[in-house]
Amino acid sequence: MGTITTPQPVKAVIGVLTTAPCLLSTVYGELEQRLGPIDFTSELMPFTSTTYYEAEMGLNIERQFISFERLIDAGRLAEIKLFTNRVERMFALKKLDGEARRVNLDAGYLCLAKLVLASTKDHAHRIYLRDGIYAEITLRYYRKTFQPWEWSYPDYRLPEYIIIFNQIREIYRNQLANEDIS
Repeated sequence: MGTITTPQPVKAVIGVLTTAPCLLSTVYGELEQRLGPIDFTSELMPFTSTTYYEAEMGLNIERQFISFERLIDAGRLAEIKLFTNRVERMFALKKLDGEARRVNLDAGYLCLAKLVLASTKDHAHRIYLRDGIYAEITLRYYRKTFQPWEWSYPDYRLPEYIIIFNQIREIYRNQLANEDIS
C-alpha cells in the first residue's frame, strides 16, 4: 500500500481575456480579495489564436496572465473556478439574449510539473472535480520547459505563453525554496 502524503501547495494562475483593459484593475481587486496579492502580471497581448470569443466579447480581445503570491491547496481549483465565474458575471454586460462577458477568467494552477486549468466543459482528457467543474493538465514541464499536449488550447502552445509560464514557475520554485528554509 502506498503512503499517503500531503502535496506541496500550488500557485494560482489566471489567464485573462478582455476587450476592456480599463476594467482590469477593478477585476484584479476582486480576485485579490479571495486569492491574495498578485505577484506576476504579464503584458497585455493580442489574442488572435481563435475567433471563438468574438461573438460574445467583440473584436480586439487581449490576453494577460496573472499569478498570486499566496500558495494554495490544489484541491481548491473547483472553488476558485466557481468564484472566477461569479467575477465574470459581475462585469458582464446585460443583453436581451443573456450576458456578454467583458472579461473571461481561465482559473488554474501551476506546480513544478504542470499547468492545470479548470473548465465547465467535460471532455475525454478532463477529470471531474465537483459542482460542474473539470480539470485538465494543459501543459507539462518536460526537458526544462513547459510543453503542450495534443489537446492544449492553441494559444497555450505559443512560445510567448510558454515563456510566461516558465517565469511563473521560477517564481513558484523560489517560493518553495524559501519555505523550506524557514
